Amino acid sequence: MELTLLGTGAPTGLPRPDCPCAVCAACVRGRTHARAATAVLVDGTVLLDLTPGPAFAAARAGRSLHGVRQVLLSHPHDGPAMEFPAGLPAPVRVSERQDLALISGHRIRAVALDSPGTGYQVTGPAGERLLYLPPGAAPAGLEEGREPAASPYDMVLLDVLGRPEALARLRGAGAIGPATDVVAVHIDHDVVPGPELRRRLAAAGAHTEPDGTTLVVGDYPDVPEIPRRTLVLGGARSGKSAEAEQRLASFPGVVYVATGGSRAGDPDWAARISAHKERRPASWRTEETCDVVPLLDEPGPPLLLDCLALWLTDAMDSVGAWDDERWTTVGSRMLRERIGELVAALRRTRRTVVAVSNEVGSGIVPETSSGRRFRDELGRLNAEFAAECEHVLLVTAGIAQPLRG
Repeated sequence: MELTLLGTGAPTGLPRPDCPCAVCAACVRGRTHARAATAVLVDGTVLLDLTPGPAFAAARAGRSLHGVRQVLLSHPHDGPAMEFPAGLPAPVRVSERQDLALISGHRIRAVALDSPGTGYQVTGPAGERLLYLPPGAAPAGLEEGREPAASPYDMVLLDVLGRPEALARLRGAGAIGPATDVVAVHIDHDVVPGPELRRRLAAAGAHTEPDGTTLVVGDYPDVPEIPRRTLVLGGARSGKSAEAEQRLASFPGVVYVATGGSRAGDPDWAARISAHKERRPASWRTEETCDVVPLLDEPGPPLLLDCLALWLTDAMDSVGAWDDERWTTVGSRMLRERIGELVAALRRTRRTVVAVSNEVGSGIVPETSSGRRFRDELGRLNAEFAAECEHVLLVTAGIAQPLRG
């Protein structure tokens, strides 16, 4: 099957009409980033959703709508007025789990969603399988294994940025595999276009293409591989934890390794923990522990380790690092061993790992010897941990800057 992306934007398009935000302004200045409302032409026969001026959009992509035999709508339209070219079949929305067979050899099945709208599973004459989901939607019924089929699709088009947990559900159900081409559509003004958009999508194992692009279902594109090990650095309240959580939002069953414990009697700490929990998907499991090596050694879903600074505090407590005499005799050596075990486990792990740590080396020199000791040891730990990671990010004011990968 061949897919032509007549539009790849949100229902209101990108930039949004009369929106003064930074993302829309960037799209106005750099017109190559503009996107019309998402619509997909399949083999010149099936049209999924309508974009403003569909006939002109098809012509710009070197395609025609004259052969279209079925026009399917996936969601209530709340964007610019739709133009419906004469000669096309009347657009319809199919009831969930209803099947259509076209004379072209394409088979279409409506997929149930967890929000208003309908997703479509399209099977080509040669058996290739495509899943198309509307904006802000995720498939329903996956926990019962009913919808969609468990075998991986060849291509999935969905709202990756708006509903990353939809990707997690599909991965957990086996509907997305290593060879599935995940294409982000319904792009809105949430992420600055260009490198930041590509980086955010690559972390989810997805990509997006400009309007007018034609893709072949089954031809896997050159998309960066998802790194197995990632370190996210940043200062206090920089957004580093949110960035780390975002990188795993499209994966099922993530284990959140909280190294700070509960700290009974500390309301500020309790408020921080509550805010973190509210951001996490419900499918994530939390482990409150500093015993990280066994988790790295055993197989399982992705780990989010938050954070190395608190892990180091626990390790320094355990070796008596705050006592100067003990530190100079055995404490320093014992801490080196603990860090060596952690880094060695990171090197040999087969799990996907995203770790968070504080970047403390650029601030004020601590007044106490224990403070300087902690700063120095955290700097060394960050450097050794980063050396084993394919991807390292520095987050400043909520903006992630890739240092490696």
